[in-house]
Amino acid sequence: MAVPAQLHSIIFSFILLLLSLFDTSLSQPQTPSPAPAPPPPSDSCNGIFLSYNYTGGHALPPTDPTNQAYRFESTLTVLNNGRHELKSWRAFVGFQHQELLVSASNAVLADGSSFPAEVGNGTVLAGFPISDLKSAVETAGDRAQMEVRVGLVGTQFGVGAPDVPMPLNISLVNDGYSCLNATNEGNNVMHVCCIQDDLNSDSNNGVNDEFLARQEGDLVIMYDVIRTYSDNYWAQVSISIHNPLGRLDKWQLSFDWMREEFIYAMRGAYPYVVDTTDCIFGRQGQHYKEMDFSQVLNCERRPTIVDLPPTRANDSILGRIPFCCRNGTILPPLMDPSKSISSFNMQVYKMPPDLNRTELVPPQNWKIKGTMNPEYECGSPIRVTPSQFPDPSGLPSATASIASWQVVCNITQSKQAVPRCCVSYSAFFNDSAIPCNTCACGCNSNPSQTCSATEPALLLQPDALLIPFENRTAEALSWADIKRRSVPNPLPCGDNCGVSINWHLLSDHKDGWTARITLFNWGDSSFEDWFAAVQLDKAVPGFEEVYTFNGSKLLGSNNTLFMQGRPGLNYLLAETDGAKPKKDPRVPGTQQSVISFKKKSTPGIEVAAGDGFPTKVLFNGEECALPTRLPSKAPMVSGRSSVFGFLTLALLLLMQ
Repeated sequence: MAVPAQLHSIIFSFILLLLSLFDTSLSQPQTPSPAPAPPPPSDSCNGIFLSYNYTGGHALPPTDPTNQAYRFESTLTVLNNGRHELKSWRAFVGFQHQELLVSASNAVLADGSSFPAEVGNGTVLAGFPISDLKSAVETAGDRAQMEVRVGLVGTQFGVGAPDVPMPLNISLVNDGYSCLNATNEGNNVMHVCCIQDDLNSDSNNGVNDEFLARQEGDLVIMYDVIRTYSDNYWAQVSISIHNPLGRLDKWQLSFDWMREEFIYAMRGAYPYVVDTTDCIFGRQGQHYKEMDFSQVLNCERRPTIVDLPPTRANDSILGRIPFCCRNGTILPPLMDPSKSISSFNMQVYKMPPDLNRTELVPPQNWKIKGTMNPEYECGSPIRVTPSQFPDPSGLPSATASIASWQVVCNITQSKQAVPRCCVSYSAFFNDSAIPCNTCACGCNSNPSQTCSATEPALLLQPDALLIPFENRTAEALSWADIKRRSVPNPLPCGDNCGVSINWHLLSDHKDGWTARITLFNWGDSSFEDWFAAVQLDKAVPGFEEVYTFNGSKLLGSNNTLFMQGRPGLNYLLAETDGAKPKKDPRVPGTQQSVISFKKKSTPGIEVAAGDGFPTKVLFNGEECALPTRLPSKAPMVSGRSSVFGFLTLALLLLMQ
């Protein structure tokens, strides 16, 4: 059928219109498509990516123009972009604005502190309950298993809007990783990439490692689950000293339950406070409706555990646990390896949703302390290979724990720490003794009489060191008058130390020299199995003998002597009443020995000039305060008075 001419004309006109429109579109400038967004910084990190994002904050009451407090909220993100699983992640945040951290989701403080905590000098956060971050390779890129976000809330001082209180830096502190310099993005984001040092090494983060390797430390706490049931389990807790100068006396162990657990029963130790109030009025009492909570030992979120006395060692209910019941004393292995460990068992009840036998969560924020011992800072628990114990039936086999965690603690010296022992100096060439420094172990906040905390201690006759400080005033004033020394008003305060040690340079001759060490116990408790360590930077190679104590060079050290009481003489007795209590001052418990040195092994030693005096002294692991000056070779009153004074001191001590 033929197409009409009119229709031909319409089709032709339509084609011309389309061609003109197409030509116009070609002649018009094209609008460029938007550039693709840059990839996130984490994409360029082939390791562990950390970021810190400040999200907000506001001023807190009260108003203080000089040091205003502000709330801050931020998020720390840890992302595993590496090839291997990151076990027990730990990240440092360099806070620098007097921050007080109030809470942290998915993390705890690695030093064992509880919230709120002062973190103004920076702090290390450890993952909890998510402590391990898997890699993209083993999860097919499942970010939920590769990443953790830690919500931080706290208080900072002095940085208000529009300024942002950012940390100084952030980094990963796990062994085997090195971090690049942190990069700032805008004014509220900081990020850094940390790379594994040797990707081919068989390190703790290897893909085939199910558990982290056990770590070394000054003190190690093991938390071993030895029996488990659906709603409770039995754990064995072991505390062991590994530092040759570490020690604990009357130890107190504390930790935080993170999942509302409570202690039902114990063997080998006991709660410092038996308290079930939190259970009875809390969720525990609602869940365990039929439980007799009068049989429960402790429901505190942060219990404190103490050791039992030796009389409970064979108790059929509380005792019969290896290494228990020693009144809280743990000795360094150098003294007695069998007494360098303490152990106890406890039955722990769990709460929903953890009611199955495989849901096992160790407590966090471990702290341990003693009466006169070094301070220990404990890390967070890390999962390690199950411990093995001798079979209780006596068979020649081992029984493995169901799960094991290790807490490593190291000796630390905080700036706020106050010593509990001090040292005085004296020498054969000077008839005055330099006593312990004023307030060496802290000042009494409410002294019975006015005294100065800044005036240096008054020099004494040596035998005055045997007199309690509160009875020394007359002797000190009399000695100052004899020596024609001015006396400050008010007089200096005492040292307030429970233990003091006198180091007396006894003789110095061509071939050798001698010193005498005297220990004074001014406290109400005796010290059993005491030890003292003396660091002499130049003299120890010439050490010859300790005559009254057991003494030797500290193993692995060329500048430290280790001394302890001999069997039967290993008590440093407590302070006792004088012969006439109404008249005589109280008498400290004392121990004394002479130490001899040869000069052949220490050529050039200047004994009297300072090389014969200690640079560090420890008693039972506690570092003692040292005098700030040495005895001088000033003229003495007379040789006879000097010899008489030191002989009097020695004779009085021998009579104790």
